[in-house]
Amino acid sequence: MTEQESGEAAGSTGDVFSTLLEVQDHDTTIDQLRHRRSALPEQAELAGVEGRLSILENRATVVQTVRDELGVRQAALEEQIDVTRARRTELERRMFGGQVSAARDLQAMDEEVKHLAHHISELEDREIEIMEELEPIDTDLSAVSTERDALRSDRARLQGAIASAVEGIDADIVTQSADRVAAAAAVPADLLARYERLRTVLAGTGAARLVGGSCSGCHLTLPAMEMDRIRKAPPDEVILCDQCGRILVR
Repeated sequence: MTEQESGEAAGSTGDVFSTLLEVQDHDTTIDQLRHRRSALPEQAELAGVEGRLSILENRATVVQTVRDELGVRQAALEEQIDVTRARRTELERRMFGGQVSAARDLQAMDEEVKHLAHHISELEDREIEIMEELEPIDTDLSAVSTERDALRSDRARLQGAIASAVEGIDADIVTQSADRVAAAAAVPADLLARYERLRTVLAGTGAARLVGGSCSGCHLTLPAMEMDRIRKAPPDEVILCDQCGRILVR
């Protein structure tokens, strides 16, 4: 398949097609840079770290909720113990301070002191049980906090590495894009437009060099008859690969 260029080429025909290949090289490099930017290994690693961190945060929330509930129960018990001890102390002060002389009253107060002492013992036993429940929870929370800090540090490190890599890649894209614009300016508009259309439908490669008898775009060998026709074609004729449709640069 052939098409005669209708626009006026800048410079010699050979230079025009060589320049078109330069445009293709820049486009290929830009595509590679963009792919590299979107597939940085640190991004996959960061996703893994953020996933583990999310799981850890959820776990910490659940464990902390249990710990808070036990803490509320412990605080309530401590308040009851304090109130009960204060009552016992007050009774003992009155009993041994000579303020109460009646035997019946002293006996009743003594019985209440004994009851309060027993109640305090029960409350303290329940508090110890809660403290025993809290011990492994606090250990777990401490471990979670340590692991969370490590993951946050990893996240910050990876975010920094990604930002640095993206900055470098973007700078290369800017350079390649500027060089691409300069090269494209030397290619006739109609040829460039055809190249752009082909590049869109042919995986980013609209022009390829003819190497020996093969297209470097699809890597297929052209038939001998087609090669003979290409050799006889005028140098300003646009030659398309009959296998893939790309512009062939001789």
